[in-house]
This record gives sequence, C-alpha cells and structure tokens, in this order.
Amino acid sequence: MEMPYLILAAILLSLVLAQVNQRVPSPLLAIADRWLRWLVFAFGGAQISQDFAWIDRPYWVLVVVFFLLWFLGETLLNWLSIHALSVSPLPLFPRYVVNSAGDEWPTQPRLLRIKDWLRAQGFKQAQALKAEIGGGIYLRASVYQDPAATARVQVTFIPRSNGTVNICFAVTSLTADGNRYVTDNLFVPFAGFYPEQWFVERVPLCRTLPRLLARHRARLARAGETAVPFTVDPQADLNDTQGELDRLNTELGFLHSHPDREDRGKITHEGCYRVWKELWMLNYFGRAARYE
Repeated sequence: MEMPYLILAAILLSLVLAQVNQRVPSPLLAIADRWLRWLVFAFGGAQISQDFAWIDRPYWVLVVVFFLLWFLGETLLNWLSIHALSVSPLPLFPRYVVNSAGDEWPTQPRLLRIKDWLRAQGFKQAQALKAEIGGGIYLRASVYQDPAATARVQVTFIPRSNGTVNICFAVTSLTADGNRYVTDNLFVPFAGFYPEQWFVERVPLCRTLPRLLARHRARLARAGETAVPFTVDPQADLNDTQGELDRLNTELGFLHSHPDREDRGKITHEGCYRVWKELWMLNYFGRAARYE
C-alpha cells in the first residue's frame, strides 16, 4: 500500500480512537491515539513537503525533522500548561471535606458494577468526601475499607470537560512498623517526593480494581509486612497526608515556600522539569516514576 493511503488510514483510526475514548475513557486508547497523531504528523509532513518539493532532502530525513518538530511543539505546550498550573490558584494538595449531598457515586452502569463488587468483597463505605479544585469543580471520592480496617480503597471521580468522569483507585495500608503502602492507578503526574516510610507504586495502565487490590496485597506479602487497622477516619487521614506532602515537597525544593508562591508560582524550576518528564512518560508510555 502506498504511503499516502497509510497516512489517511492512520488519520481515520486516530479519529475513531478519539471518539471512543470520549465515551469510555481509557489510558491505553489515549496513548495509542497520541502515537498515531505524532506519526501522522511526521510522515504526513514529510509526504506533503516531498510532494510539493518544498524541501530537497531524502524522505527519511524529513520524517525525522517533523518527528522532532512535534516533540518540540508538544514540549512547549506542556511547559506552558505546567507553568499555568504553577501560577494558578488551583491547589496542588486540596483539602477534603465530608460530602453529605449523596452525589459521590455517578449512576453509570459500569461504575455501579464497581460499587457492587466492593460490597460483594466485604468492603464497606467509611466516608464520602470531596475537594474543590477551583471554579466550583470538585474531586469526589468514596472511601471503602475491608472488615478488618487494614485496607482502604479510595475511589476518586475526576470530571472531564465533555461531561464524563474518569475513575481512579488507590489502595492504602498501614503496617506495624509505621510504613504506608499505597498502590494506585492515577494517570496524572505527581513527580514530587514522598516520605521515607511511604512505599508508593503507581500503575496507570491497571484499570480494574480487582487486579489493583491483588497487586497491593502481593506487595505487602513480598515485603513481609503485616497491615494494622486504621485508627482515624479517611477525611483526617487524607488531609494529614496532604499537609505532610506539601511540607515535605517545600523542604526538598519541589515547591516554593508559601510566602514566595504568589510571586514565583507554586512549583520550582526543578519541580517543573520533574512534572514535564513524568507527563511525557505517562502520555506516551503509561509509566509513572517509581517511588520505592
């Protein structure tokens, strides 16, 4: 098949993937679509340049040039986005409050099946929470824990611009040695620092809760750790950890000190670089930085 037809087929496939991902959010589909668009830009730009005789260079050289142009262009956009987040009033570590409105769980069938699965496994809701991230937009979270209160599952619903929601899970356990084990599938970059006694594993491509919970329990078993019951409610625990992360990342230079944030933004230059690097890894490889 000739190259122009392959490029056209890739464009059509990219449009289909984008439409499907709008209805059923999936990091795998998003990654595939990003790679397709990058390759379409590289090969399509080279093909157009050659067809119109704009540049007198071999085809493969033109592909490499346009491939790098995409990289540079998206790098610029990502840096602008990170800078905009840094200087915006949006909190990096929002405070959670109890959500008593009864709207913490969307009524979509695929999401209700997760709720039914948790109940079938013996998990009970410990608290419904929400955190404002700006402009009246809230992150909604529902926290469940097992009968022994040694494992908490935080189900977080992230609103999207098209009206749908993304769902993410985080499984947390505390151990007798004072360690905190967290296994989550968040696909937004963190790139900061965790306390020494935190052992965090992020697996953005693991989209099912049963697999994530099994992975979490396997990590505890491999480490020979014994989980102990939680003694504080989820709201207090989450807000305490948010404050600890803010303090630690300020001390280690990922964030500016609070008096400097109004003038210089929240994230330092080194912190912006770490966020940019993890954003690339997440967007194109589905991998987050390892924190253990």
